[in-house]
Amino acid sequence: MANIGKLAKENKLVVAGRISKNENNYRGIFILNVVKKEDAIELLKTDAAINEKYLDYDLYEWCGSAALATYLENVEKVSKKKF
Repeated sequence: MANIGKLAKENKLVVAGRISKNENNYRGIFILNVVKKEDAIELLKTDAAINEKYLDYDLYEWCGSAALATYLENVEKVSKKKF
């Protein structure tokens, strides 16, 4: 989780979250703010769970709205407060 926070603060990680059960046993998704696949691989190498072979990854190219990069700076404005 520390690495996720670090990547978010560096604006390298745009979105992260769990996904529902699936046939591949994928547990979550990251949308990384990178230009090249090689850049994504370098970021994934900073994750302890991947380095320890606890988790693995598949990479897919995805193009979406440029506004998605503003997600993290706005998430606290729309999130429910925890009590």
